[in-house]
Amino acid sequence: MPWTPPSRPSRRSLLAGAAGAAGAALLTGCTDDRSAASDPAISLERRMREAAVRDSARLLERYDATAAAHPDLAARLAPLRAAVAAHTAALSPAAASGSPSPAASPSGGTGAAAPSASGEPVPAKPAEALTALADAERSLSEARTIDLAGAPGELARMLASVAACGAVHVYLLTSTPGATS
Repeated sequence: MPWTPPSRPSRRSLLAGAAGAAGAALLTGCTDDRSAASDPAISLERRMREAAVRDSARLLERYDATAAAHPDLAARLAPLRAAVAAHTAALSPAAASGSPSPAASPSGGTGAAAPSASGEPVPAKPAEALTALADAERSLSEARTIDLAGAPGELARMLASVAACGAVHVYLLTSTPGATS
């Protein structure tokens, strides 16, 4: 039988291998907490919570920037921002361990247009600013839904609830102003 060169791996198999390697690196990462090092599930949960808190903090910054750039929207955004702040506190690793978590800071709008968490300026038109905020909520909700597959039980339930809340925020941000009052 003549020798044939091996076929090139598919993109899907390369991505699956990269994801597996990243997951292995995540599980074997360095930590100062000896109990977390002995239980990869605890370490994974802590890391997932820390990432979720960072994502929520960026979303809070985006709410703050939008409210600062469009003060007329601040009242409409306040309850949604408060929910995101509550998610941030609930997702924190300190909340999982029963320790008190730091409270999220209230909106410190200065009235000047501030860049969003991604560094992009808030759109000048209020309707476009709401759409941009809805897009950020949608992206985060989708990411959290994807994260459910690898999350431990209690965290998975919390991520599902927070993702569902994000989907509701998208609806509220894209509906007519009278529908949210």
